[in-house]
Amino acid sequence: MVPYLALLVVMTFALRVSVLLSLVLVVPASAFLIRTFIVFHDCTHGSFMRSRRANDVLGVALGLLVWLPYRCWQHEHAVHHATAGDLDRRGVGDITTLTVTEYQGLPRWRRLAYRLFRNPLVMFGLGWLLVLVLKPRFVPRGARPRVRNSVLATNLVLALIVAAFCLTLGWRAYLIVQGPVFVVAGAVGIWLFYVQHQFEDTYWQAHADWRYDHAALAGSSYLKLPGVLRFFTGNIGFHHVHHLSVGIPNYNLQAAHNGTDRLQAVPELTLRQGLRAPSLKLWDEQRGRLVTFREARA
Repeated sequence: MVPYLALLVVMTFALRVSVLLSLVLVVPASAFLIRTFIVFHDCTHGSFMRSRRANDVLGVALGLLVWLPYRCWQHEHAVHHATAGDLDRRGVGDITTLTVTEYQGLPRWRRLAYRLFRNPLVMFGLGWLLVLVLKPRFVPRGARPRVRNSVLATNLVLALIVAAFCLTLGWRAYLIVQGPVFVVAGAVGIWLFYVQHQFEDTYWQAHADWRYDHAALAGSSYLKLPGVLRFFTGNIGFHHVHHLSVGIPNYNLQAAHNGTDRLQAVPELTLRQGLRAPSLKLWDEQRGRLVTFREARA
């Protein structure tokens, strides 16, 4: 969090010299924002620190930096963990995925809408706007009071923070500094979330046959990343470990993986394979794997 905020300050002063000079710092600032989100994520699981209250206090503060209401995101993410890989309980905290049969049964306009949604340019180019800026501003239907209050309070504080920066720096300067960082961090973050469960031999089962441990080990990726990327992504590549036991903080995920033979036996996903994963669009129940639109037609 500290390097991220420091970089935003430096970017703001760099604007006095050149916009390009400020934009040079977008990548490192985005990298530290992603790492900040990982700490926020661990706090929602109550795993980053031993004290539950300390996790909640830090999580609420970090939620303002990543523009996410703490209690609301905590609830939706808990549902995601409880339903990942369950064909009968899709739709909360995951990326919409249709089966081949469901897709083929849609009217033409809905098939086109699904194809547009799953287009990488839309998903990674505009997805951050939906995930970070728009969707978290609304109270989910049927939300409990503390979830509703989390959304409303976060919106109010964010509005005050943005207004203060716009009045102090000017709205153009604020957008030039904050906007590109959100675009880059958001695109990378959505890709990371995507490849955590969207790879060829992932796990999807009807609820009657679904098992939590199988969904964790077979349906959550072990994404092998270089050391510097492991640092900035908070070891999230060890996602199979995280889904098996959410109480393990990001800084212990690698140790848990290395110290357990069963965890080391899961399939690996290389960075190159992860970059190719967005071409997979539909779950083929007959083949038991994700397929491309072309493979679905065949």
